[in-house]
Amino acid sequence: MKFCKKYEEYMQGQKEKRNLPGVGFKKLKKILKRCRRNHLPSRMSFSETINHNCSRECPVCDGTFFPELLKEMEDVVGWFNENAQKLLELHLASGFTKCLTWLRGNSRKKDHLGLIQEGKDLVNYALINAVAIRKILKKYDKIHESKQGQAFKTQVQKMRIEILQSPWLCELMAFHINLKESKKESGATVASPPPPVHALFDGCALTFDDGKPLLSCELSDSVKVDIDLTCSICLDTVFDPISLTCGHIYCYMCACSAASVNVIDGLKTADTTEKCPLCREDGVYKGAVHLDELHILLKRSCRDYWEERRKTERAERLQQAKEYWDYQCRSFTGI
Repeated sequence: MKFCKKYEEYMQGQKEKRNLPGVGFKKLKKILKRCRRNHLPSRMSFSETINHNCSRECPVCDGTFFPELLKEMEDVVGWFNENAQKLLELHLASGFTKCLTWLRGNSRKKDHLGLIQEGKDLVNYALINAVAIRKILKKYDKIHESKQGQAFKTQVQKMRIEILQSPWLCELMAFHINLKESKKESGATVASPPPPVHALFDGCALTFDDGKPLLSCELSDSVKVDIDLTCSICLDTVFDPISLTCGHIYCYMCACSAASVNVIDGLKTADTTEKCPLCREDGVYKGAVHLDELHILLKRSCRDYWEERRKTERAERLQQAKEYWDYQCRSFTGI
């Protein structure tokens, strides 16, 4: 089955359950077909093809294709982030908070299997839309013999609307593993929920490559998502992990150090000129997301390392707290 038909059937099935945004794959392909008829490419050498950009007269580049795709991407990422955050907040909430949520009617009561399936559905939604966007941009570049599609992809990554950059995708993958593992540890045997007809993946896994942890998810469309869980500052497994708005993951204390703030004030007080140590993008600290599900997963999977790191971090935090309050007292008394 061609991906376009598979995608349309998947989205149609989802819209029957709930109204959710998607990429207008078929509509965008029709735009490209019209452009193909109007576009008359000349014969070029390989070097000329690499540097070739679409002509100014191309109606696709003049405000049809890219604005349409950008709007759809914003809708998809916004819907995904909102619903993933709600699900994870419900899962991590206390029993009293969950009861209040159910009584208010903001969420239907879900059992263990229901939570697993909803998390899996959200990951499926993110991945199939990521594949759709990748394929339509690749088709655009092929028709126009250009690199405009790749340039657009780079641009939306800087705008932070690339769905694979979302911290909630990482959290959902960890959430999916945590629920399955917690059931195994409890000793209960529960039948797996039936896989959806258009499922893109069988599940997520935490793997170790030469001792370095990776959060992996394989797609049926020959695409693999690997999230590196090694902090690029301390070069160790992330502890108390946090995701910056650019998508890079660090230990919380390492991120505070990179942002030139202490753990008492936190990342919300970071200056907007402070940059991510990896991509050098500024203004990425204030909207950082604490990855609580990933924290739980790594704590369960790396017990010895976690306990050792916890002791070290506790001593460092106490030292920073002491220095902070000593400074505050001296400032207040004028000593």
